Amino acid sequence: MAKSAAHRDTAVVVEVGWVNGLGAIRALGRRGVRVLAVDHRPYAIGFKSRYANRVLAPEPVADEEGFVRAMAELGATLDGPTPVFATHDEHLNALARNQAELPPALRLACPDWATLERIQRKRHQLDQAIACGVPVPETRHPRSAGEALAATRELGFPVLLKPSDPIMFKRAFRRQLFHCDTPEQVEAAYAHMEGSEPMLQEFVPGGDEGLYTLGSYIARDGEPLGVFCGRKLRQTRENMGSCRVGESVWVERVVSDGLRLLNALGFYGVSQVEFKLDPRSGEYKLMEVNPRLWQWHGLSGACGVDLTHIAFLDLVGRRPAPARMTREGRRWAITFMSGTRNGFQRPPYVDAVFALDDPAPALAQASRIVQKGLRTPVPQWFRKSRYVT
Repeated sequence: MAKSAAHRDTAVVVEVGWVNGLGAIRALGRRGVRVLAVDHRPYAIGFKSRYANRVLAPEPVADEEGFVRAMAELGATLDGPTPVFATHDEHLNALARNQAELPPALRLACPDWATLERIQRKRHQLDQAIACGVPVPETRHPRSAGEALAATRELGFPVLLKPSDPIMFKRAFRRQLFHCDTPEQVEAAYAHMEGSEPMLQEFVPGGDEGLYTLGSYIARDGEPLGVFCGRKLRQTRENMGSCRVGESVWVERVVSDGLRLLNALGFYGVSQVEFKLDPRSGEYKLMEVNPRLWQWHGLSGACGVDLTHIAFLDLVGRRPAPARMTREGRRWAITFMSGTRNGFQRPPYVDAVFALDDPAPALAQASRIVQKGLRTPVPQWFRKSRYVT
């Protein structure tokens, strides 16, 4: 790659195939930051953005060495400090694990690999939460299908089986967990994840609207420079999946418990801590910690605390004053997705794909939905408008 011209305001967004990458591109590009968007797919939706400068690189699970080499070559073209925002764990882990191979110009929005590796293990997250007094679901760590069944009899149905290390599991099964209602389902699920350090948890009752998020950027010295709070109203799949519709709402317990847990984990950078409200006890119980940008982080900017830009400023040496969310009741949605009813909200709301100042990603998405619909006997994507309440 040819040496680029000096450009102080530059950032890298890695993995831009969907709305989390697109949201980061727009958050930075709209503030005049040059965004180098990295993905292995030429058709990645983030590449369609007017704010993106396209960079093709290998996919890290298939070719970690090639991915790191491509990132090192990209970094060698940069003259000043350049924050790097990874939107998926595979890319984040590969960068953190190989940080010694990267030029110092590239600045990751996460802690060192020794710390991050522990945080990526779900069991470590739960152990630290218990140690610092953050509520968690009743959890067991069975070492056989028999132990899993015995634990299920103790907890009662339904139960969830989750892998402690979810990356390869999610790629294999296209889900984060198994929801089990019968002993047969427990046995089958355990067989699928036997090598993934399975955890068996009680199912905290309630729907998607009970899932609350602390989103934050924490500086290296431990000070929270940006704090957002919200809840999901709808997920892409019931009881699992990622956010389809989200809303900003401030819940002090979610914020305080989440920040306390991040401190106990030794985390700094951008993250999401997700809880679920247990209607039986009124407790907000830890679901997971995502030590990176999450799918609906784009709502934070509409609520007065743009976490991506706050992190950018800190990482380039222009530390901003601490900020907290200033607007509640704002919504974010992926309005259209193949195979599901639409996600229209009462305007104004943040659409994850469509934007007047950046229309090309929405046009690309619409084209893909139409093509998939034409291959389906009954186009399920075409549903009557419905507001989510």
